Amino acid sequence: MAIAANILAFVSVVLGVVFSMMIVHEVSKRGVKINFVLLRLYLIKYIDQYKQLTRKETGKVGPLYYPCVGSYVMALVFAIIYLIAR
Repeated sequence: MAIAANILAFVSVVLGVVFSMMIVHEVSKRGVKINFVLLRLYLIKYIDQYKQLTRKETGKVGPLYYPCVGSYVMALVFAIIYLIAR
């Protein structure tokens, strides 16, 4: 059980990083300057900007927002399960 939770947590983090980079690319296409040196610190800001920009454009949150946030939440859940099962 612990090994499966650990693997699922790792996969969730990888998916979160992939979705985050896709969001950074989308925000960059919309004219926001990206600071790649401090990307890890500003990542939450860029995700929030993506949410705001897509809501202004279409009236709904963009399609990358919920999978990105959900994958990080699932990584946290699986990490907690791993710690409990260990």
